Amino acid sequence: MSFKLYYHPLSSFCHKVTIALYENDIPFDGDITDVVSPEGRAAFVKIWPIVKFPVLRDEANGRIVPESSIIIEYVQNHARCKTMLVPGDRDRAHEVRLWDRFFDLHVNTPMQKVMGDRRRPDGSRDPFGVAEARDAISTAYGVLEAALADRRWAAGADFSMADCAAAPALFYANMVVPFGDHRHVADYFDRLGQRPAYARARKEAEPYLQLVPR
Repeated sequence: MSFKLYYHPLSSFCHKVTIALYENDIPFDGDITDVVSPEGRAAFVKIWPIVKFPVLRDEANGRIVPESSIIIEYVQNHARCKTMLVPGDRDRAHEVRLWDRFFDLHVNTPMQKVMGDRRRPDGSRDPFGVAEARDAISTAYGVLEAALADRRWAAGADFSMADCAAAPALFYANMVVPFGDHRHVADYFDRLGQRPAYARARKEAEPYLQLVPR
């Protein structure tokens, strides 16, 4: 099995996938993808016209697999994994997918709204949209704080795809809306930071963190 991953180490959604790959010691050929230059963008359009990463190419089957959650499940179904990031049990798998969507939609997406607004030129910023995004993140922290009161990982006792989604989402979200009094959220993020797979992904991002808008 030969995988090629089109990604960027700074991207939260790319972190999610690399955490999953590192968690299971899945080898892959990483292509740090340029979507900024006209040449880089044109090359990536030929791979995935939506021009969003990460994108996985299964070289053995000649198959393109976009979207972080889909990539993680695809790899689990096509490679030997020591950690089942999506359980075989349907009820447990439902819980994992629920929290995976929670972090992507209610933490990661509003975080990107705030970060993206910082990149806009003066006169084109969206203070109302940013305020809504910050409120959405705060609401998500409250939901997560209650859920983590009696569980170690996002979807229960076991590390899963939901935690792969949580780690980068919370890392960047804490930059725009600090955890504050959400003690369970902060403790959970500390546990994520001790996971070798996430520590590796975050270390790879360090040379690029200067590019994060402050």
